[in-house]
Order: sequence, then structure tokens, then C-alpha cells
Amino acid sequence: MIFLDFEKPLEELSKRLDHLKSIEPKDPAKNQKEIDELEKQIKQKRKEIYSNLTTWQRIQVSRHPERPYTLFYTQYLCDDFVELYGDRYFKDDKAIIGGFGSLNGKTVMFIGHQKGVNTKMRQYRNFGMANPEGYRKALRLMKLAEKFNKPIVTLIDTPGAFPGEEAEQRGQGEAIARNLIEMISLKVPVLCIVIGEGASGGALGIGVGDRMLMLENTWYSVISPESCASILWRSWDYKEQAAVALKPTPQELLPLGVIDEIIKEPFGGAHNNPQEMAKTLKKTIVKYLSELSEIDPQQRIENRINKYSAQGIFDEK
Repeated sequence: MIFLDFEKPLEELSKRLDHLKSIEPKDPAKNQKEIDELEKQIKQKRKEIYSNLTTWQRIQVSRHPERPYTLFYTQYLCDDFVELYGDRYFKDDKAIIGGFGSLNGKTVMFIGHQKGVNTKMRQYRNFGMANPEGYRKALRLMKLAEKFNKPIVTLIDTPGAFPGEEAEQRGQGEAIARNLIEMISLKVPVLCIVIGEGASGGALGIGVGDRMLMLENTWYSVISPESCASILWRSWDYKEQAAVALKPTPQELLPLGVIDEIIKEPFGGAHNNPQEMAKTLKKTIVKYLSELSEIDPQQRIENRINKYSAQGIFDEK
């Protein structure tokens, strides 16, 4: 298991626990007693740490390399999942995956960012940073879901859209802007959930829907703390101050009306018990899709427009 900087006390206790479990004890009863005591200490220490997370620590948890990604969730949410590929213009972007899945006997279109579970896969998935073809693929799948009157669930987890020169040449800004226009007017229910990082237009490109939810230890902002610090202070050393100023966590965004609900994570974060996190997510998705399906399609679109129009302040002259 990988431990974050602020989890060092847990790492030391876990090493001792692993050692006790691996040895052949002379006194099994005494050994088991020590194991039980260590497990109790680990549980207590994890509770202390995770009940007082700072903004920056919560961002670190959202980036944990063992945190479950979109393909993990589709495996546990769906009885079967059929992935669909390509944008029909350029190529298939591996940073965004999507396809139809059966959720409690009902067909749902799942679309989400995929970062990769190891170094090789992260390179293959471009670390979850989509190119224009990724957003065009996502839009194609959304239109397909609308054609067959199937609800859409998007799972957001990206450090941002890919900022490379070739992405700009192929119309990165236009692709994201097109998705914003099209998603606001989709006739089917659209549920958006931040499962990890939600950075800038990279997140917004699949993040316009009837409801916006966030897992407990995630973030959603116009810019990452590191990039914000490099612009304002010209140094990443101020990333923690930038994180506080951006107010990117669900606990800060819920009162502002940017999101609709915070989904509770298992004790110690989603990476600590991915299966339990998937069960909680499934219940939440089923609940919201059931509610949204009862609303008239035209009313849903109107509600969606009003929802985003009410965010922020603007003046028409």
C-alpha cells in the first residue's frame, strides 16, 4: 500500500503489523493480541488523520495512485459494460472511455476519464488528459445515448485537458466549448460525478448535467493549485496557499451551490476500500437517475439552463 506524506504514522504501524503477521510466533496467543492492538491503533490513527484533513491533504488524497478510476467503477457498477471507441474524425483517445452498461437491468451510458493504474498505463492513457478527439468521442456517445433515450453518467477525474501544441492545432478549445453547448440541451438525464481531480475545462468538457456530485476527497476548480501558484507567485512552493484560496473541495463548493451533494467515502478514502466506494456510488447513481427520469425532458433542459445561469454574477446591457 502507498502512503501519502501526512500518513507516515500509519505507514510505521502498518510495517509493524505486516511483520507480526509474517513471522512464525513462539506464542500465537500473544502474537494475535499484539496484532489486534496494532489494528486498533491503525484504525484510531486513521480516524484522527482523516477527520482533520486540510485542503491540500484532501487534494493529495484525490490524486492517490491507488484510487479507483472509471474502468474500475464500470466493472463494479455494471452487470456488463461494452466500451465504444473513436470520435469518427481523428482517432480514439485513451484518456476518455465510454460505453453502454447495464445498471440494475437498465442501460446507461457511462463516460469518464481514465488515468491508468501503473506507469505504462498512465502513459498510454496520457495521465487522464484528453485531446480534442476525447471530447468529440464523449459527445458522439452522448448523442448516441440521446438517440436511444438512455441516461448518461459522467465520471470526472483529470488534471486538465491536454495542453500540447497538437491538441490546440486540432481544436481543443472548440471541442470543449461544443460539448458545453450540446450537453446543456441533451434530452436525457445527465449525472456528473467528480471521482478524483476536476481541473479546468478538462473536467467541464464532460461536466455539464442535471446534477453535479463530488466524492468526499476530491477537488473541482478552474485551475490546479500548482498552476495557480506558478502564475500568482511564480513558484509551486505556494501551492498550499493557492489551494486554500481556490476553495476547490466539495465541503466548500456545496454551500456555494456549485455541486448538489457530497458522496461519503469509506474510512480512510476511496483507495482504502474501493469495493465499498463502488457500492455507495451505485446506490447514489440509481437514486438520482430514478429522480431525474421522472422529470419531463423539456423541463430538465430548462432546469439545467437555470442551474448554470444562477452560478456567478453577470450583467446584461
